[in-house]
Amino acid sequence: MKFGVLVFPGSNCDHDAYHALKHIHGTETRFIWHKESSLGDVDAVIVPGGFSYGDYLRSGAIARFSPVMNAVADFAAKGGPVLGICNGFQILLEARLLPGTMMANEHLRFTCKQVLLKTESHQTPFTSKVPENTLLEIPVAHGEGNYYAEKELLKELEDQDQIIFRYVNAQGDTVPEANPNGSVSNIAGICNKARNVVGMMPHPERAVEKSLGSEDGRYLFESVINHITYSL
Repeated sequence: MKFGVLVFPGSNCDHDAYHALKHIHGTETRFIWHKESSLGDVDAVIVPGGFSYGDYLRSGAIARFSPVMNAVADFAAKGGPVLGICNGFQILLEARLLPGTMMANEHLRFTCKQVLLKTESHQTPFTSKVPENTLLEIPVAHGEGNYYAEKELLKELEDQDQIIFRYVNAQGDTVPEANPNGSVSNIAGICNKARNVVGMMPHPERAVEKSLGSEDGRYLFESVINHITYSL
């Protein structure tokens, strides 16, 4: 079982993802530089958070053209599990591997805090082992996490069960007060139609040890490890 963690100029959560996979979960993990044209023989890909290319133009807009993204698109088209976290989610949106767009936070401020997530679908490689009716406490850290979809697309996402995570309060309600960025319908994460590509703004790799305040991020990595184990 092998994981690949992409690295762009400006990535700053690549080592966090590597640590979560390599040291916490004991998987074989390697970094993949953005100029590489091949992913090698990895079984899953993590597109990490950070500020790829300094977020010039808009978040993820330049990274989308990196050579490695062609390999990611091919990998995803063949059913390979891909997880985009924060800036990684933004890159997947720019690359059209996920639908919709990302805008600046509604309050126009950078947000860094713990949030609560409700898992809306367990039918992805990254959520299959999340316990039912369990709210996840995972941090966010972004300035452009305001996910937007037109009404027609939003309905399609709802109908196709492609909304994976929503921001909620302690009672599990999707109230405006629980939304850290103004994201439409409190959306914190979505997947593609094939369900193998997931993007989310919160950082599960920063919630894998008690010393970090939460271990809830482990559920996502345990899910994909389980998925790969039974797929090989």
